[in-house]
Amino acid sequence: MPVVRGCNLPDDLLYDVDNHIWFKEQGDGTVKIGMTAVATAMAGKLVAYTPKRVGRSVRAGKSCGTLESGKWVGPAKSAAGGEVVAVNDDLVATPSIANDDPYGAGWLAILKPDEWDSVAGSLVVGSDVTAPYEAKMDSEGFAGCE
Repeated sequence: MPVVRGCNLPDDLLYDVDNHIWFKEQGDGTVKIGMTAVATAMAGKLVAYTPKRVGRSVRAGKSCGTLESGKWVGPAKSAAGGEVVAVNDDLVATPSIANDDPYGAGWLAILKPDEWDSVAGSLVVGSDVTAPYEAKMDSEGFAGCE
């Protein structure tokens, strides 16, 4: 697993580095998405997650939900457009689980994406994520996790 400045970035995921979002194909035509460890470390302890409702559509590059911490409020932008088929109700109830387990219990939503093949081709494969994330951390002045 790539580790960049103390931040874990599992190599079995696809990454939208610019928006600090990961994607995992579920094998049934859907994708699970979540925030990276970099995102949760930069945001600080999350205090609220307001997802788009199941059945709603998300446009590519737009928000699938809003996240809030003590120092930041903003959208979780999905590179993939499509229909929201599930949201993480546990994360709604306890947003800080994304800080503790961003790649497991802290996932955001599951989408049935439109044009997934073209979107997937624009994402960074986990095994290749180290250099793009180093550059992103430099550009944002982020020292790292922990």
